[in-house]
Amino acid sequence: MTGHRHVHHAPPAQSATDADLDRWSDDGGTTPTPSARTADLERHWLRVSAALTARLPDLAGRDDIIVTCEHTTRSGAPAAYFPTLASIEVSTHVFNPLHPARIRPEFPGDEDRYPTAWGALVHEAAHAAHSLWTTPTHLLGTALDDAAQLLEESRAERAHLAQRPADRRYLRAIVRQLILDALATSPPTSRWHTAHAAALVLARRDAGILDPDEAQPLHDLAEQVLGPDLLAELTRIWHDAHTTGDTDAAAMLDHARAWCDALNTDPTTPPPPANNSSGNGSVSGPGTLADAIGQVTGHITENERAQAAAERAARAASARRSDAKAEQAAHRREAAATAKAVFAPGARPYTPASTARKGRPARSPITGTRPPRPAEQRAAVQLARALRAAAYRERTDTVNTSTAPPGRLNMRAALARTAQQAAGATPTAQPWTSVQRRHTPNPPLRVGVAVDISGSMAAATAPIASAAWILAKATALTDPASRAATVAYDSHLTAVTAPGRTPTQVSEFTATGAGHSLAEAIDALTAGLDLTHPGSARLLVIASDARYHPDETTRATKRINHLNTSGCAVLWLTFHQNTTPPPGVTLLELANPADAINAIAHAAITALSHTS
Repeated sequence: MTGHRHVHHAPPAQSATDADLDRWSDDGGTTPTPSARTADLERHWLRVSAALTARLPDLAGRDDIIVTCEHTTRSGAPAAYFPTLASIEVSTHVFNPLHPARIRPEFPGDEDRYPTAWGALVHEAAHAAHSLWTTPTHLLGTALDDAAQLLEESRAERAHLAQRPADRRYLRAIVRQLILDALATSPPTSRWHTAHAAALVLARRDAGILDPDEAQPLHDLAEQVLGPDLLAELTRIWHDAHTTGDTDAAAMLDHARAWCDALNTDPTTPPPPANNSSGNGSVSGPGTLADAIGQVTGHITENERAQAAAERAARAASARRSDAKAEQAAHRREAAATAKAVFAPGARPYTPASTARKGRPARSPITGTRPPRPAEQRAAVQLARALRAAAYRERTDTVNTSTAPPGRLNMRAALARTAQQAAGATPTAQPWTSVQRRHTPNPPLRVGVAVDISGSMAAATAPIASAAWILAKATALTDPASRAATVAYDSHLTAVTAPGRTPTQVSEFTATGAGHSLAEAIDALTAGLDLTHPGSARLLVIASDARYHPDETTRATKRINHLNTSGCAVLWLTFHQNTTPPPGVTLLELANPADAINAIAHAAITALSHTS
């Protein structure tokens, strides 16, 4: 993108090929018929041109410009803008190595496969939107015109980025692939062209396209060649150009004239030729500048690689979060279905899909019911009283001050306000004080109990059945919004007490099953009692000896971790020594199963006390 003018306010000269075709037509000849392969390529390039034209209004804010893909642009540049023709030309070479059949600009996001070509289009779109001033005709081709067009390059891109900051990556692509490559191929050999290179690269740094560390090697060399004072003066000029309006031709020409004066160049004469090594100051060792340009390219490449890696990591993390959310939503639906099946009135034992293949018949472990004993009734009343005490929240008092009643008068503040008024100052003292008292509602309680009814738990069935009834009764007495439920599990799930239904009888059950569907039992209790939702004191109690298959433990651990994350406490009761439960639980070993209700009550009170 160097060495070529990008904004052509005059119609372009007719190309040699077009002139030959016109002469051939005038002589009565027929236009040569292209080969099938050439015709196919042209059809694809016409399609790409139409798609780029359709996308241009988003880039330039204009819908009157036609974009064409040319094998060789009339200006010789990778891309060019012709205001008088309302057209933009883009060289097909900047799309290499893609075949035009694979280029689909009509699909947003496809441009990421050819960032350099898209960057060339973005650059010309910036000119179409912001390069609205012109150089007077008599100054075209002069050093003044050359300097003005040079300053316009970064000015237009900076104005474009202010409206479309996401296009920065594409403008960076043309710096790395086109501008720096051109500078490395024919490095400047004079102070004029060294300043030209600085404006192409360092001005884009100050326009926000390049990072400071990327342009530093060229900055250091330009300072060495031009001198710190001259480089500072040139930097000031392009900074002033960056803040110039789109239509302010006089200001842009003034900046260009200052540029020529700083470099001791007559603004009315043609710019120094590229191979000039005298008169305007020579640059010794052009290879040194090529090395600096190579370092800039390397820094940009490294930063782009790091940015691409960060974007890939961000996309992967986003995909994982999306997958996790979808998985959690599916799991919530499955848990709700499990809870509905387990706690339905009159429901039979529920067989989870994980154990349905084992072919064991679903037989209810509940052997019957009995009236609660007087001791159990007293225990329920005592537990309810303790839970209400733990749930009690003090009212909150908010002290407000004001300049007028109601409230209590603070004499010290009143005297201070009077003194402020007497002194002619703005009164700031507020002598009236009022207290606003608000009642803090007590949080409801959610307690889920999962009871292992495999054969090794036979000794705990009676006290756990009693504890389940006491908990259900006590929570109902505590608060109408409180809920408790108990699920017995082996390879099947059976509701012992259901949420929202206070049992009048104690359900007795046996422990003769096999297998452990603890994960599914937790799902049923979590969905039935909303154990993952804040706003209540939540507790899950698991009574088991933890003698599980590794797969059963893994699935249960996943559920327990989710409960811990959501703020639900998990208590594991065991009546066997050397029990190793899954991580994330509070283990409580009981020598006497009859002590289970006391342990559960203490854990429930603790959960209530820690609920805000």
